[in-house]
Amino acid sequence: MSVQTYPIRLSTNGQTEVRDITAAVQEVIDRSQLAAGTATVFCPSSTSGLTTIEYEPGCVADLRRMFAELLPSTREYAHNAAWDDGNGHSHLRAALLGPSLTVPFTGGRMTLGTWQQIIYVDFDIRPRQRELIVQVMGE
Repeated sequence: MSVQTYPIRLSTNGQTEVRDITAAVQEVIDRSQLAAGTATVFCPSSTSGLTTIEYEPGCVADLRRMFAELLPSTREYAHNAAWDDGNGHSHLRAALLGPSLTVPFTGGRMTLGTWQQIIYVDFDIRPRQRELIVQVMGE
């Protein structure tokens, strides 16, 4: 069994920006030259997260609206009172989504559904340089 680790670098704008990273993850699997195994994507950030969705404008808009309704940026947050940085909602949104996602692959291709893409969501309140970690394990 082989374990390989690769970065995916992103420049993001924050503000619940949703990015389709499916192709970037597939490129990592291709680089690994492994035929079957799992790819785990991890974001070392407390203000962003990963999931899958049908990446089309309607679903993306609905996802962004859901987070805005559940955890509006205008609400008072104890984190903001403690740090005065205004991103308390960003931390909570990221906690709901989670920092990692694992996808099996076979024949060198991810086993995602037809309408399923991997997305990265940056909830922070300002542009950021992000580095995701992709660890591929398999044969």
